[in-house]
Amino acid sequence: MRVAAVVKRIAKQFKRDRRSLALMMIAPLFVLTLVWLVLDGDDYEPKMGYSEMPQPVIELLDEETQHLEQYKKEEAIDLMKDGELDAFISIEGMTPTTLLEGSEPSVNSAVMRVIQESLKSLKTNTQIEEPTINYLYGSGDMNLFDRVGPVLIGFFVFFFVFILGGISFLRERTQGTLAKLLSTPIKRWELVTGYVAGFGLFTIIQSVVIVAFSIYVLDMYMVGNFVELLVVTILLAITALSLATLLSSFAKNEFQIMQFIPIVIIPQVFFAGIFNLETLDRWIQILSQFMPLTYGAEALQQMMIKGAHIYDVWFEIMILFGFALVFFILNIRVLKKHRSL
Repeated sequence: MRVAAVVKRIAKQFKRDRRSLALMMIAPLFVLTLVWLVLDGDDYEPKMGYSEMPQPVIELLDEETQHLEQYKKEEAIDLMKDGELDAFISIEGMTPTTLLEGSEPSVNSAVMRVIQESLKSLKTNTQIEEPTINYLYGSGDMNLFDRVGPVLIGFFVFFFVFILGGISFLRERTQGTLAKLLSTPIKRWELVTGYVAGFGLFTIIQSVVIVAFSIYVLDMYMVGNFVELLVVTILLAITALSLATLLSSFAKNEFQIMQFIPIVIIPQVFFAGIFNLETLDRWIQILSQFMPLTYGAEALQQMMIKGAHIYDVWFEIMILFGFALVFFILNIRVLKKHRSL
């Protein structure tokens, strides 16, 4: 009877907390759907350029990829810098030379597969040599961890700041600290600014630790400027913090803060650059543009792998700043329900 009483009490708790009950049923289906979307895409077909190639080789390459165009080498390099071309191939004598864009190992593998399949039949009839491989960005030693490392840095900064910031602000509410502050003449914007700045000091320390550990201890591939990299991670952390304080206003306890993870955090992980979205439907690519981590991860990848400076990723930085500003303003608006100033 006592066990039955405990079971009955827990069942009543779940019945009252319908959001938790719905999350238990819907969240696993939602996450599985995300996995299916990103893993069920078509095989990636590399975009390749060529110059000074015999017609038989061109025909063989054209059979392996639908994206093959003739360019001058300088033009091809400019396209690779803009992310519109994956590789440029030419043949001097009997030696094929391939210049890979290099920042995406899976794309590099796709390019090499096309080249190897194309040259396979030629090797049986000619003395053609193995292709010489050069890299515009990265190197042959760069592995998958180096490729997704910038995304992981952005994710861990975003994730832990979101959790800690959300729970900390929730405790300010539940313990009555926020109500006491709102009973003083302090204005809402001053209160939000104070919270963001106060928590922000710890996010700066966290960003420095994560970035330094990744680069200097884990030896993650890095050709950019360390200080400029910190600027992006700190801005990403502030965005996560302002979002966390906003959503915590709609939570009653720490468990409800955790409920936001499958809705807010997990989708950003799938669509922020770990997987190649070019093979997915257009609507998924558009959806990724509404996620802050997409821009933070893109900026980190550009800086760490391609050596971009902060002025080269100004667009991503402005979008992140815009997200943070919108969340900041919404935080001020939400505080109206506690006190109108």
